[in-house]
Amino acid sequence: MIDALEWRYATKKFDDQKKIDSAKIELIKKAFNLTATSYGLQPLKLVIVKDEKLKQQLFEQSYNQMQLKTASHVLVICIENTIDANFIEENFELQKQIRQAKDEVVKPFRDFLIKDFTNRDEQQIKAWGINQAYLAMGNLLTICAAEKIDSCPMEGFKAEAYDDILNLHDKGISSALVLPIGYRAEDDKFAGFKKVRRPLEETIIEF
Repeated sequence: MIDALEWRYATKKFDDQKKIDSAKIELIKKAFNLTATSYGLQPLKLVIVKDEKLKQQLFEQSYNQMQLKTASHVLVICIENTIDANFIEENFELQKQIRQAKDEVVKPFRDFLIKDFTNRDEQQIKAWGINQAYLAMGNLLTICAAEKIDSCPMEGFKAEAYDDILNLHDKGISSALVLPIGYRAEDDKFAGFKKVRRPLEETIIEF
């Protein structure tokens, strides 16, 4: 895994002739779904874009960054617009179904979460959701590195335009982060740069 993490970098230009096969995309889907999230609520959805016309539109709303145009696929990590009692209830019903948990066992934690989220305002819930999106981004970056798939984590895009292009409003979600993936182009100069990281003794504290 360390070798894989040493190998990865924020790819700025992909080889647009190389496409990720369907088996790898299925692996990425499963990895996304297995991402840890706060309280296990999974307030996220993943939009996978491979259509060339859609990618061109997203490219234009991403400050014309070449990685959007040349990527095999563009992953858009989205957050749920509504985290309310119904959303939490559905999560606990799934827990009861899969784990055969009794209602009296899950009720105290379920009631706590419903009360907690009811007391949060819209901006607080959105910020919480975006934090979960970053967890998913980190997980996908690692999975891609392990599979020798290149990637480039991105915040630089016009979220409202993405939401319109991908019709996310009707799906009850909003775009939070973008991850173009594919295979690096031979002429991407960034591929040859040495990785710059602070020394371990400056970033690790042990007791």
